[in-house]
Amino acid sequence: MTILVTGATGTVGRHVVDTLLQAGQRVRALTRNPAAAGLPEGVEVVAGDLADPATLNAAFDGVTGVHLINFSGDDYTPLQSGKEIVELAVQSGVRRVTVLGGRADGPLEQALAASDLEWTLLNPVEFMSNTLKWWAETIRAEGVIREPFGGRLSAMIHEADIAAVAATVLVEGGHGGKTYTLTGPEAMTTTEKVRILGAAVGKEIGFVELSEEQARAKWRGEGMGDELVEFLIDALGNTPELGYTVVSTVREITGRAPRTFAQWAAENADAFR
Repeated sequence: MTILVTGATGTVGRHVVDTLLQAGQRVRALTRNPAAAGLPEGVEVVAGDLADPATLNAAFDGVTGVHLINFSGDDYTPLQSGKEIVELAVQSGVRRVTVLGGRADGPLEQALAASDLEWTLLNPVEFMSNTLKWWAETIRAEGVIREPFGGRLSAMIHEADIAAVAATVLVEGGHGGKTYTLTGPEAMTTTEKVRILGAAVGKEIGFVELSEEQARAKWRGEGMGDELVEFLIDALGNTPELGYTVVSTVREITGRAPRTFAQWAAENADAFR
């Protein structure tokens, strides 16, 4: 069967593509810019935009499984075209759908719930790859991390493990109507993460714990708006229990243990040097 991967050039999508290829599946990748996709040989790359269902007919033609994301564009705006996407999937003969989500259910999730498709919602907690986004430049330049809430716990997950769950569900089936929270194998504090990353990079990385007001001033100075600043203060200072409670979903679905942050750090150490 052919499986369509949307968000195929993203953090998780690239791993979904790779994992499906390794499993011997035919993969079609959706991207807004095929010329810049840089996807592996053997992947059929098609142009389209989830926010514009009129561009998706060729992408859905002949596919039996689809990996969807529930946002559109680089600003992660919630997808509003869910009803049209689900209608197209049904008309095209799609049987199984996975959705990379995490927010409250939107139009896509609601349309899937009302359909006869075999859908599965995947809600990962914090990505390990967020470490690259937030810390890599500072560590390379200064060797120091300045953040609030050094004792904050997070059960971070490796993006490849999210992809492994999605690929397994799409290929094997049997998870219709399920919503899964996905975590890594351990909950760790911010300071523990700094220590593990330093060991992988081969140098000690300093940690300066900021007060909430110091963090607000730092982030505003970096160009963040007030809404994002307050979101970060709340998300980091009041991480919900779901975000630091380890669950066994990755092992139960894929048959192997999820990757540790130490493994992720070793794989990505060069980006912090």
